[in-house]
Amino acid sequence: MSQQKNMREPMRAAQPIEWTDAGVVMLDQRRLPVEVIHYTYTTYGEVADAIQTMVIRGAPAIGVAAAMGVALGVLHSRAKTIAELQKEFPKICETLARTRPTAVDLFWAIERMKRRFVAACASGNLEAVRAAIVAEARLVHAEKRALDEAIGRFGAELMPESGSVMTQCNAGALATAGIGTALGVIRVAIEQGHKLHILVPETRPYLQGARLTAWELHEAGVPLTLITDNMVGHFMKQGGVGAVVTGADRIAANGDTANKIGTYQIAVLAQEHEIPFYIAAPISTFDLSIASGEEIPIEQRSAEEVTHIQKVRIAPPVNVAHPAFDVTPARFITAIITERGVARPPYKESLKHLATIV
Repeated sequence: MSQQKNMREPMRAAQPIEWTDAGVVMLDQRRLPVEVIHYTYTTYGEVADAIQTMVIRGAPAIGVAAAMGVALGVLHSRAKTIAELQKEFPKICETLARTRPTAVDLFWAIERMKRRFVAACASGNLEAVRAAIVAEARLVHAEKRALDEAIGRFGAELMPESGSVMTQCNAGALATAGIGTALGVIRVAIEQGHKLHILVPETRPYLQGARLTAWELHEAGVPLTLITDNMVGHFMKQGGVGAVVTGADRIAANGDTANKIGTYQIAVLAQEHEIPFYIAAPISTFDLSIASGEEIPIEQRSAEEVTHIQKVRIAPPVNVAHPAFDVTPARFITAIITERGVARPPYKESLKHLATIV
């Protein structure tokens, strides 16, 4: 007989992006939590700029945005023939591909849209091509939502029945366009009756934890404590942290994982304190073409994001380093939670196996 848990009502998740007849509507995540503002984008160039300037962020959500950007480019192209559209299409894809180098979902989505475009062009009907590309972008979005639910179900089984769980950055609905990956795991666990309290590091310098994760959890009624990044070791040493779960932007063949800067040090501290450290991410985050994390390109963002907070200067005009991501070696990762199941070491075998499941 299977054990049954008390179930809570599903928690509503904020949506960062939607396809509408008017255009692609995005929630401006730069303005949260102070203001909730949506913009409607009608060109692929505008979508590319929104990705670049972090109106939308989070690897899966970036993938959805890229797919919708390609769809806008095709839908609103002035091409009169398929041949003209075929000449324009590479520019659309290249513009979107130049926006963020680390998140592999961006390139996964663009490659998927390229394949659909080639197949649709075989019809010989221009309007059919436009309709097919729009339908594919909307399908990418729908699939991402379903993947989050599956990741949440697999991951909930690994969460403690009670106590604290720590996360890093924002891997919630705002980052995925579903219920979230890491926060999806937490959401489903709570819905299943787990009594969890979430520790949320602020995630300097862009403050995704303070501005976004804390906002999402608060809006959903999830108990949380916001902490500064340099408090992580203290709270782990105090005891009571039962697990750490984060998202990922790219996972190499050996399990090395790129995620928001600060993740690596949390993983090291988790191992020191014998706390399981989990990654929750879709298969599309896998990059099995690279052997290890040393090959993952790390995005370097502006100095101003370090020296200023909400446009207010907090540091003198000195030399600044701002790698937006770091790489956590596979040896610090207890398991990787995907929509197809849970991968455990050795990751070269388990990731490859999950990637080939149809």
